[in-house]
Amino acid sequence: MAKEKVVLAYSGGLDTTAIIPWLKENYDYDVICCCINCGQEEELDNLEERAISSGAAKLYVLDVVDEFADEYIVPCIRAHAVYENKYLLGTSMARPLIAKKLVETARKEGATAICHGATGKGNDQIRFELGIKALAPDLKIIAPWRSDKWRMQSRQDEIDYCKEHGIDLPFDAASSYSRDRNLWHISHEGLELEDPSKGPDYDHLLVMSVTPFKAPDEATDITLTFEAGVPKSLNGTPMKVSEIIRALNKLGGENGIGIVDIVENRVVGMKSRGIYETPGGTILYEAHQQLEELILDRDTYTAKKDVANQYADLVYEGKWFTPLREADQAFIESTQKRVTGEVKLKLYKGNIIKNGTTSPYSLYSESLASFTTGDLYDHHDAEGFINLFGLSSKVRGMLWKEEQ
Repeated sequence: MAKEKVVLAYSGGLDTTAIIPWLKENYDYDVICCCINCGQEEELDNLEERAISSGAAKLYVLDVVDEFADEYIVPCIRAHAVYENKYLLGTSMARPLIAKKLVETARKEGATAICHGATGKGNDQIRFELGIKALAPDLKIIAPWRSDKWRMQSRQDEIDYCKEHGIDLPFDAASSYSRDRNLWHISHEGLELEDPSKGPDYDHLLVMSVTPFKAPDEATDITLTFEAGVPKSLNGTPMKVSEIIRALNKLGGENGIGIVDIVENRVVGMKSRGIYETPGGTILYEAHQQLEELILDRDTYTAKKDVANQYADLVYEGKWFTPLREADQAFIESTQKRVTGEVKLKLYKGNIIKNGTTSPYSLYSESLASFTTGDLYDHHDAEGFINLFGLSSKVRGMLWKEEQ
């Protein structure tokens, strides 16, 4: 009789490598490893050899970079979704896509369970499991870090466990951050970052970037175009969104753009500190917002800020496959129909500097904004407007004066 199968979300890192023999020991499953390539770059090197030598029956490496860019990153750009004013959701926006691909692989393999290596303290366990429950509520979910059978409590425990099972690892427990990388960003946690009183060791930590102190002394000029809120070209060259992000990651990283040190509030209730490098994403967010400043009317711009905050919270909390996220996205898409134009920027030592923005749908009128009186605006009209707009303030002031 064939063994049951479990699909393991496999990154090739220490946690998920240790989980392979653990699953075989404790569940007697055939382990099907599934690595979702969202743009991890060199992290995918030697993945198959590591998975098979650790006891996996099979490894899938699924390239979803363009799907990630077009269907998950772009909606967040158009929304201007930022969690707690700083975090551009690099890990959060990838998790629902990973959950979707794990479910598809489980269906293909006839698996009865999906396993992930997220800890019981983090957000990712919620993001993975909410996605799986929404798409495949019948599948069993195994979370080793929450299992009574899981005895390992540290990275060193995992390294020792792997060695006991004849698995050689290129990991060092004493000198490695906990990292998550994809097309959009790379995050760093652990080591000195666990003490918020200490500054980051940027020389040891940064992967995609240099600090602003080490950036060039001359600015880098770039030009981006958007159509309906979607990035279309960089410096006059039409590109796929994924290609634009990669190019901007290089340019932004060289100029110290998009390095964020944040203490954020996790969904599970604790605070955690992390460093995020999002060079290309930071540039795209800024360029997109500059277009919206020209194009969106005041009421829509204000309403969109509220929806953007809600959208960011939903993505952060793993609620991608929910009616509210879809409803928010429908509103956002309606605001993007005319967000088309060209944005010029200067990148300089961590700064993104405006250098001119144009759009055929701009609501900016030079004749109205000018100090010169034009036909469309009579200064005298402002008096009646102010009287009506301030009527409640005047009445309240009159009543309060009588009380004094």
